[in-house]
Amino acid sequence: MRKGPVERTADNTTSDAVHDYNMATANVDEANAHAAHTRNRRLAAGTSRAEAFSDGVFAIVITLLVLDLHPPKAPPGQLLSGLIQQWPAYFAYVTSYLYVGVVWLNHRAAFRRVQDCDKGLHWANLGVLFTSALLPFPTAILAQAMQNRNTTDTRTAVGVYALVGTFLCLSWWVFFHYLSRRPELVHDDVDEWFFAAERNRAFAGIMLYAAAGVLGYLVAPVIALVIFLVVPTFYGITSEGLFERPIAATLLSPRAVRSHKKNGK
Repeated sequence: MRKGPVERTADNTTSDAVHDYNMATANVDEANAHAAHTRNRRLAAGTSRAEAFSDGVFAIVITLLVLDLHPPKAPPGQLLSGLIQQWPAYFAYVTSYLYVGVVWLNHRAAFRRVQDCDKGLHWANLGVLFTSALLPFPTAILAQAMQNRNTTDTRTAVGVYALVGTFLCLSWWVFFHYLSRRPELVHDDVDEWFFAAERNRAFAGIMLYAAAGVLGYLVAPVIALVIFLVVPTFYGITSEGLFERPIAATLLSPRAVRSHKKNGK
């Protein structure tokens, strides 16, 4: 049966309404998707600001280290001996400077493999910066105790240094653990096992500093001092990753390296 003009007009109106509704729905969906994408990009908007802020913190910490160096209070004619007696302060300055530098190298190497930052990673990064900024404090305490040649104070200073070192390595463990669980924040060309393996480096530091604190306080402070030198040296050598530097390949057999990469451990 052939439709009349009124029926055809009604059908066209209904069709136009359905079309308009579908278009409106599609526009709303597109707008929602765009808003979600924008919101996600704001939550993970690259690493430039985090890196710039971190570099500023490290620069300030290194600059403030020199404030612990003071002219010796020596009588006339005894300046040289006064300068020599302050050798623990010079030692503390050099070791703190190098240690903060090593932390910065590790931080730089880690962020070179990161493409985006979300809220969780920002907090993990703030933890690393917080503990790194504490380094000059126990170093100055240890230098003063050594300069005063008081065994009891030296044991206490060793314990404080070991405690801060433990917290520093623990903050790095949290940082690496978070990245190992957030592969979308990492560049595609980074091995999926990399940050999981980096947790082992941080855990080694936790154990070494804990041992240094116990042995240095209960047995002999010199044991802790040796460990305090070994840990940053280890982190300096492996700043690009435990299996990324040529020296690591010489210390580990090729089979061990391949097995580690394969197992992601």
